[in-house]
Amino acid sequence: MIKAVIFDIGGVLIRTEDHSSRRRWEKQLGLSEGESETIVFNSEMGQKAQRGAISDEALWAWVGQRLDLSAARLAEFRAGFWAGDVLDTGLVDFIRGLRPSYQTAVISNATDALLDSLTNQYPIADAFDLIVGSATEKIMKPDLEIYLRTLNRLGRQPEEAVFIDDFAHNIAAAHELGMHTIHFRPGTNVPARLTQLGVQPNTGGNYVYGN
Repeated sequence: MIKAVIFDIGGVLIRTEDHSSRRRWEKQLGLSEGESETIVFNSEMGQKAQRGAISDEALWAWVGQRLDLSAARLAEFRAGFWAGDVLDTGLVDFIRGLRPSYQTAVISNATDALLDSLTNQYPIADAFDLIVGSATEKIMKPDLEIYLRTLNRLGRQPEEAVFIDDFAHNIAAAHELGMHTIHFRPGTNVPARLTQLGVQPNTGGNYVYGN
């Protein structure tokens, strides 16, 4: 029986619905399409920040140097980079309705800014019993250890938890441990998929994808 529901953040609860601001900045800076995401997320420094080897601020300072931006221009680029991100408030409301019957948690590959972001920019930290970030743990999904630590802190066996993520390799790792999984893709109705697994919220209401 499922007793814990664990979510990824980026690409699931917070999704980049509009890439136009990033594309405009890439044109201005002479970057190829998608290169801004590569620099921030998948560069050596981006990966270091998600592993907690450097801070979020150190990452952005490096981005400024990499792109030869003044402090003011870096602040503009940074704001523009995140401008198209949207919080799925409907899904967050659904998550709140799962408690207290189910434990709710987060496993996110993120910099050390994760908790501040989920507390201040997107005030949803209180919807979760546990937030596990890769920078704090010094390990990233799909390393099995980050899932095991989460399960241990929740006091759950793998078969008692379901994990929702948008990356197939992260889903595969959770599945390898014996967790139930939902591979999130555009159009995925998470509540419906959870209902199929026997998970029911305590409150009514219709969840609409994208709200």
